[in-house]
Amino acid sequence: MFEQIIITIATAATPLLIAALGELVVERSGVLNLGVEGMMVMGAVSGFAVALTTGSPWLGVLAAIVVGALFSLLFGFLTLTLVTNQVATGLALTLLGIGLSGMIGESFVGQPGVKLGAIYIPYLTDIPLVGRLFFGQDPIFYLSILLTFGVAWFLFKTRAGLTLRSVGDNHTSAHALGINVIGIRYLAVMFGGACAGLAGGFLSLVYTPQWIENMSAGRGWIALALVVFASWRPWRVLAGAYLFGAVSIGQLHAQALGIGIPSQLLSSLPYLATIVVLVLISRNRRLTLINTPASLGRPFVPDR
Repeated sequence: MFEQIIITIATAATPLLIAALGELVVERSGVLNLGVEGMMVMGAVSGFAVALTTGSPWLGVLAAIVVGALFSLLFGFLTLTLVTNQVATGLALTLLGIGLSGMIGESFVGQPGVKLGAIYIPYLTDIPLVGRLFFGQDPIFYLSILLTFGVAWFLFKTRAGLTLRSVGDNHTSAHALGINVIGIRYLAVMFGGACAGLAGGFLSLVYTPQWIENMSAGRGWIALALVVFASWRPWRVLAGAYLFGAVSIGQLHAQALGIGIPSQLLSSLPYLATIVVLVLISRNRRLTLINTPASLGRPFVPDR
């Protein structure tokens, strides 16, 4: 029973972790993309559609990543090239993604999906208590852990990561040093979109292998909150994702046990937790300002 609970928490945390890591890189470059929810749901519907059509869940995963990246390019073109407001554009991207995915996925509602199966390693997966947790998860779970290592290493151990962080902290100085600010931000935005698309693909190919309209169900907004909660640090994103995953699964178990609390209130617990965390973080304004990329959300127009 305990093993199953831990596994379900890991499954619930995986899409939050992937989407939040992508958004963390985007914000480290100085761009605020509020379109994570829209990119996630577009990744979910495209991944499901391709997997169902081809019979290959791996092609579905690839499609989710590609569609998420392409969708993010629309945001990048509007905000980085045309210098539109990042907040308004991100919100519009979310609305577009929710509406467009509903239209694309209308014919897929109710159809059984193609699930990306879990890995099975003889003997290791059968170890009591820890076997399925460490050696019997789906491949995207392991990818999310590797992605955490990779993002942390890239941002704080490589020259390219230092360059990206310098763009996010002071794009004017970075430009004066000859750094291609717009190019770096385009790459960061595409990486964030690919991660959001992968997170959405996880929902429709692993978490619930079917298509349900708006199946991201606010996870994109939680991923955005996780970045702030983690103070733009990858390892804190990992901890935060599993904390929110535990809250999500906890409310489901509370409903199953028949606890005398309205189910609507229990279902809202992950979002209430998000609000509480953001309120607590905002109280320490000095700490928030120290960790926030100084150029976050500020438009950049190179000298002509």
